[in-house]
Amino acid sequence: MPEDTAHFRSTGTVVLVGAGPGDPELLTLKALRFIGAADAIVYDHLVSPEVLVHARADAEKVFVGKKAGEFCCPQRDIEGTLIRLAREGKTVVRLKGGDPFVFGRGGEEAEALAAAGITFEIVPGVTSALGAASYAGIPLTHREHASAVVFLTGHEDPKKADSAIRWEDYGRLGATLCIYMGMKNLETITRRLQAGGLAPATPAAVIQSATTGEHRQFIGTVGDIALGSERAGFGAPAIVVIGSVVSLADKLAWFEASRAHALPGS
Repeated sequence: MPEDTAHFRSTGTVVLVGAGPGDPELLTLKALRFIGAADAIVYDHLVSPEVLVHARADAEKVFVGKKAGEFCCPQRDIEGTLIRLAREGKTVVRLKGGDPFVFGRGGEEAEALAAAGITFEIVPGVTSALGAASYAGIPLTHREHASAVVFLTGHEDPKKADSAIRWEDYGRLGATLCIYMGMKNLETITRRLQAGGLAPATPAAVIQSATTGEHRQFIGTVGDIALGSERAGFGAPAIVVIGSVVSLADKLAWFEASRAHALPGS
């Protein structure tokens, strides 16, 4: 081990915790235990306030939230904060919306911690696509519709010269496509999927603020989902789901149905 990391080896630890897609009741028991025990919590903007109430009153809370194109804190600074707090001997929870290892930069943060000689642990969370689809009544797999699911990002590293995603290839795949952070580029994405052979009439959904009180969904087709959802005022945070399984949402959208039939004041 390099001399500098050996010198700073800490008694503290960092736990990368997935907070789930928004509904605080989707927290795992393990996540809840670590949040309640943490000396410091470093959290993103998608973490529900109802999750943070489980922290100790004396826990240090550090907000490092960011949205696409609106960076509150550079990634390197976030990693530096985690390392600093751990070297102070603290138990640190790095709290992320969804799952740390699914488009959450958890892998980058774990690499930084490992390089600094910091002990760390990973607590998985319900990733956004799973929560959004479930609450929208869209089974991501179904024997009559889809036997494969693909998670994709519509917002890649801006430093990349070209997109690593060949959308045309996914248009021919026949799988359910779940697109994270895709609203800004949705028109381009759907056009390229169609260029790859995906039928314009393929069902598609945009699910905004999934699993929360602001949850809403727009159902359309690949051919009209970009323009239709934009006209309806949909935006981030949202998950886009594309595939024939979306056709089941009309009869399986239990969450919207439960809210429609809820008693006043309930």
